[in-house]
Amino acid sequence: MAGRFIVQPCTRYVSVLLLCVSFMETVSAVTHYSIPEEMEAGSVVANLATDLGLDVNTLRQRKVRLDILANKKYLDINKDTGELYIVEKMDREYLCTSKAVTICVLKLDAIIESPLRIFNIELEITDINDNVPHFRRDVIHLDISESTPVGERFSLNNAVDLDVGVNSVKTYHISESDHFTVEIQTGRDGSKFADLILKRALDREEQAVHDLILTAVDGGVPARSGTATVTVRVLDANDNAPAFDRESFTINLMENSPIGGLVVKLNATDLDEGSNSEIEFSYSLYTSEKTQETFSLNQNNGEIRVKEIINYEDFKIYDMEVIAKDKGSNSLSGKCKLTILITDMNDNHPEISIKSFQNPVKEDVAMDTVIAVVSVSDKDSGENGVVDVHISDKLPFVLKSSSDNYYELIISETLDREKASEYDIMITVTDRGSPPLSDNETITLEVLDVNDNVPQFPKSFYTIPVMENNAPGALLSSLTAFDPDLRENQFLVYFIIEKEILNTSVSMLFSINPENGNLYALKTFDFEIEKEFTFHVEARDSGVPALSSNVTVHIIVMDQNDNTPVIVSPWRAHGSVVEEKIARSTDKGTLVAKVIAIDKDSVHNSRITYQFLQNTDATLFSLDQYNGEIRTTRMFSYRDARHQRLVVIAKDNGDPALSATVTIKLSTVETALKSYSDLIEEPLEYDIFSDLNLYLVIGLGSVSFLLLITILVTIVLKCQKPKPSKGAPPCRNSVISERNSTIADSTLVSNDAYWYSLFLAETRKGKLVVRQPVPKGARYVVSSIPRSTGVTDTSDSAASTLQVKDNLLQHK
Repeated sequence: MAGRFIVQPCTRYVSVLLLCVSFMETVSAVTHYSIPEEMEAGSVVANLATDLGLDVNTLRQRKVRLDILANKKYLDINKDTGELYIVEKMDREYLCTSKAVTICVLKLDAIIESPLRIFNIELEITDINDNVPHFRRDVIHLDISESTPVGERFSLNNAVDLDVGVNSVKTYHISESDHFTVEIQTGRDGSKFADLILKRALDREEQAVHDLILTAVDGGVPARSGTATVTVRVLDANDNAPAFDRESFTINLMENSPIGGLVVKLNATDLDEGSNSEIEFSYSLYTSEKTQETFSLNQNNGEIRVKEIINYEDFKIYDMEVIAKDKGSNSLSGKCKLTILITDMNDNHPEISIKSFQNPVKEDVAMDTVIAVVSVSDKDSGENGVVDVHISDKLPFVLKSSSDNYYELIISETLDREKASEYDIMITVTDRGSPPLSDNETITLEVLDVNDNVPQFPKSFYTIPVMENNAPGALLSSLTAFDPDLRENQFLVYFIIEKEILNTSVSMLFSINPENGNLYALKTFDFEIEKEFTFHVEARDSGVPALSSNVTVHIIVMDQNDNTPVIVSPWRAHGSVVEEKIARSTDKGTLVAKVIAIDKDSVHNSRITYQFLQNTDATLFSLDQYNGEIRTTRMFSYRDARHQRLVVIAKDNGDPALSATVTIKLSTVETALKSYSDLIEEPLEYDIFSDLNLYLVIGLGSVSFLLLITILVTIVLKCQKPKPSKGAPPCRNSVISERNSTIADSTLVSNDAYWYSLFLAETRKGKLVVRQPVPKGARYVVSSIPRSTGVTDTSDSAASTLQVKDNLLQHK
């Protein structure tokens, strides 16, 4: 290669520029490549073996290697293909940190042995637009005087973009503004700067702060941008002169005005700020010395006060000119002219005299009633002697002129003592002098009460709960009314309006304290008899005429658990034991007895449950706690005792609960008995003349007739025997009872439903069970007619009955 200048193209995979230079008698050459930054690892830069003229097959044998003059190994050579490829991403801004470096070059040495050769390689890393322009400060503050001329420039902080070339900052934009625009300036190094240009004069008094958005845009594709806020604070310039409220004043001043008295306070304003708005007041050269001696001017607040005694006879008019000057560097000023007219002194106060006064008055006094007559006078003359009389507009009175200097005080609105019991009426008389003089006289009018307010209860309806069994004389409630009137007009008397409740006068049930409205019960109430009362209580005042109002009182009697349950079935005499017999062959589930109890208390307290207190054999009988049915849980065995004792307690749902008990003594016999359930579970319907019942009646009649014949034959045969026979054993089809009486059983549900009563009537030919409804509200009495104690004795007339009030139900 000596003596030759070699240029070889290197354009495989990426667009690169290869410049190979060979010098005579040297073994080195420089190869130049160009790639964009941020290329992915593994990307091929060029085929170095081809560009350098090396045999690819000998690269590994000749130990080709790459020496990079950098801290990191960004590139390497593929010894199999001879390709130069990227090992790690390269960031141009990291490798070449200096903005002065326009070309970023990474130098490499490719070394190969046998024979040893060194190739110099330069890799140019070109910039891509991967950085956003940004300002060093997000907010740029500028202070600009409002007197700044149009066209003035203000330098702004430039934006920084790490990219170079076309990717660096190219231009600036400013948000829309009537006062500002930007111009782009280019530095010697090509960097871009922005100048803020004032295109319209500022006025701090119009807008003190301007907020602008400055945007820097680079030249990349696509372009990137960054923003900063430009806050322009407009500094005040002394461009506004002080101005008075008015250019001239004419002031009337009374002679002999007190020294130090305020004549006028001049007010001047300056739209500027700071020292430019601070104002000093002074007399101009056109103000005479006499005027300056008579009146003082406060240079700080503009107050003009009397400096010495003013004599109307010396000077009647004073002219002065006051200057208001600000404290700016180039001070500005404004002027005001004052004319002070001295008027004759009004040195006599008007006088007022009360000629008549009607006090007190009733609150129902008629409107237009005259309650007072006053006279006024003033010793001055002219306008100083003319007087005006007035009272407060908030009072229910007016003054009317009756004759020269005489006025009548008249009631103009209805009086209400409950709103105001007295009025302090200040009558003021003022002359028309300058300054006006005045005098006043206060009279106090007392308003008397009339009975014009009806007593009022807090509520129109009172509901008062009372627990039954209360003590007579118990306090139920306090019914207190209010009457805003006074004295006897507010003294209230309470009484109960007479009426009859349940044929009883309400005054026999309740009483009320006439003085304080305390309501008392005169008797003990029973919830089971009376549940509520409604009557009226009247409150009447002691006025003339008396006024009254009434309120409705609703007394609700609350139930107590004060009634013990009463067991009505099975019926027994007080303290006695119910004795029954039952066949040992009775099946499981047979109804043995049914305990029924009633409670006169309310529904909650009268809810009854049943439990065994004693049970000879707990495995033999069960008791339904809700309906009181006692049934067998199994059949009798030979081990079971012949006598079973059952004690059942009926307990209500009150708190504390009340209860009653019944003792049932069961004796088992070998005789087959008709079960208790057969007597009550299959009642005969009312329609006993249906077809089926008709057949049953005919059949029963036939059987009964045959049975009667059999009995007559048996009696005849027994009568023919020489010796009386022992008592016959009981019939297996009869119900056996120690009392041998008809069972009176009632299922009593509540006073509001039909009571179904089961009546068992015994006849010689059999027993008949009838279910019959009892009308709602009927009172009941349980009675029983005892029978003979013989086991086989019968009676046609004896029976247990459930008698109903007014004999509503009867059964033979």
